[in-house]
Amino acid sequence: MSTEILDEPELETQARQATWTLNFGPQHPATHTTLRLILELDGERVLKATPDIGYLHSGFEKLGEHLSFNQYVTIADRKNYISPPMNEVAWHHAVEKLLGIELTPRCQYIRVIISELARISDHLLCTGAAALDLGAFTAFLYAFNLRELIYDVYEEMSGYRFHPGYTRVGGLLYDFNDRVLSRIHSVLASFPRVYSDMEKLLFRNRIFLDRVRGIGVLSKADAIACSCSGPIARASGVTYDLRKDEPYLVYPELDFTVPYSEEGDCWARFMVRMEEMRQSHRIIRQAVEALPDGPVNVPIAEKFPLPDKLTTYNSMEGLIQHFELIMPNRGFETPRDELYAAVEAPNGELGYYLVADGSQTAWRVRTRPPSFIHFAVFPRMIQGHLLADVVAVLGSLNIIAAELDR
Repeated sequence: MSTEILDEPELETQARQATWTLNFGPQHPATHTTLRLILELDGERVLKATPDIGYLHSGFEKLGEHLSFNQYVTIADRKNYISPPMNEVAWHHAVEKLLGIELTPRCQYIRVIISELARISDHLLCTGAAALDLGAFTAFLYAFNLRELIYDVYEEMSGYRFHPGYTRVGGLLYDFNDRVLSRIHSVLASFPRVYSDMEKLLFRNRIFLDRVRGIGVLSKADAIACSCSGPIARASGVTYDLRKDEPYLVYPELDFTVPYSEEGDCWARFMVRMEEMRQSHRIIRQAVEALPDGPVNVPIAEKFPLPDKLTTYNSMEGLIQHFELIMPNRGFETPRDELYAAVEAPNGELGYYLVADGSQTAWRVRTRPPSFIHFAVFPRMIQGHLLADVVAVLGSLNIIAAELDR
């Protein structure tokens, strides 16, 4: 009786014949976006996951090289379409750093308020949808109900409900009025009850806990090595937060803590986001109470801000500045320089790298979106888990496709 000896390639071929390949997405109820995972399975056990990002072809970065620093804010809005104002703040934070602009105190407070509203909105979707994917439908409805109140704020402050396009170089589209502040107070008043409802539904829910505890563990060393940031990193014990470690706007004047965990699993990522919403609620309340009077745009003499309608229609200087900033091949000059600037977005570090050539349109625009980094970490987090765990891990990462193929 003879025994056939197989070489390594043949052994690998036989091993692969015992597995099968599954396309998860790009259109799937639990991806919430157009992304695709190519899963290699042994039964229901995931042996390998290959992320595929290329489905939107949006060209966001190239558009930044054809639109002015003010025009591009409407494009930046659409990268993370769950928390658009945060994208606006990040974009103009980089532009204003390039131009050396110091924002007015009122503008800085307002930008903090809209940033933290965006953080709550983003985390509500992530936690609510993560619960929905695992069968907890009611918590999802409670989360989305509060998000509608936040959209009411956006609509009141800008006229646009989903993509406000609210920030401008050196300031804002409009100042807050009493109606905007009233809607913000409605959000602040409604948040504690929504949080309590989600807490009662999920924090001791046996099915939910069994689906997320010990699943998709990311160690602190791996989180650092893979450049993770935001709630993903903080859930693994990395306590880095740009609002504390590289302060911007008026965050140093506000009292809040940075929640973190050591476990690094789906449950830890869920709990970090839940606690971050409480801290954002705390920040907004302080910022509204301390909101100073004064202008929201830097003085018109600095030639950067786009004047409002009253100034344009009733002032020769305002009319001239509006003409200069709007007409092609005119506008303010920028230094011939390059820089990187970032903010603490809901999903992590959101940064822009700009190269300026002297005009009010960037010569090169590149962005560092958190979802792109975290999607690349997914394969090592899911390896060895069951197919059903793909939904739990993916939901805990909150991947936004517009930050992938951009």
